[in-house]
Amino acid sequence: MPEGDTVWLAGQHLHEALAGRVLLSTDFRVPSLATTDLSGREVLQVVSRGKHLLTRIDGQPPLSLHTHFRMDGTWHLYRPGEPWTGGPGWQVRVVLEVEDRVAVGFRLPVVELLPTAEEARVVGHLGPDLLGPDWDPSSADEAVRRLRTNPDGEIGVALLDQRNVAGLGNLYRCELLFLRGISPWALVGEVDGSLDSVVALAHRLLFTNRSTHLQVTTGDTRRGRQHYVFERTGRPCLRCGTTIARAEQGEPPYERLTYWCPSCQPGG
Repeated sequence: MPEGDTVWLAGQHLHEALAGRVLLSTDFRVPSLATTDLSGREVLQVVSRGKHLLTRIDGQPPLSLHTHFRMDGTWHLYRPGEPWTGGPGWQVRVVLEVEDRVAVGFRLPVVELLPTAEEARVVGHLGPDLLGPDWDPSSADEAVRRLRTNPDGEIGVALLDQRNVAGLGNLYRCELLFLRGISPWALVGEVDGSLDSVVALAHRLLFTNRSTHLQVTTGDTRRGRQHYVFERTGRPCLRCGTTIARAEQGEPPYERLTYWCPSCQPGG
């Protein structure tokens, strides 16, 4: 599933292409919106909220197009008349066309239209957004407070719960815990004293990578050197040489593959 910085960057590109422009045509290829036509309306802005995208559109009432990538959804931008290369036509879910751009959403599992005033219905449950424009020290405090509400839960699971903090995915979750020397299976209550630094580092990692498609946590952009533990099963730890381990964590259907160094992240 894409990380929050990937969704943030997609939102930035869509905003630059669509905001302030009038929709010349729209095509919603999902049953619930098959007859919807928003042509003639102006796109006001595109914003990300955690891993959700909200395309706000003028009108009476103003509307928000809510989309989510989940595992393999994506948005692509094209010039009018340019071939679409994001996948076969049957995978297209949304097409938004303005004067000089065509935005095409492929494989989007969530596509819904709602009044902008009701956005809280789809994103109100989320914790503080690590890349939100309103992120500040109080946001970090709130994220820590939410993490602490389940001290008997595993920290590796708690960090993926978007109700605690929005934007973290599996890659950053694994890298974050390695960098803080915390076992993914440690209980939240056992690492309570480290939660402030965990949240602070989470924000810094996503913020640093937000404007690039590279997601580097090591400072080394070379292939195979970008991450400490993520997807490095069986390879030596870049810090101590111990073999990186992998196991599933969480309950179905939300389990994720967890990567960690048994030596640098003991316990749990």
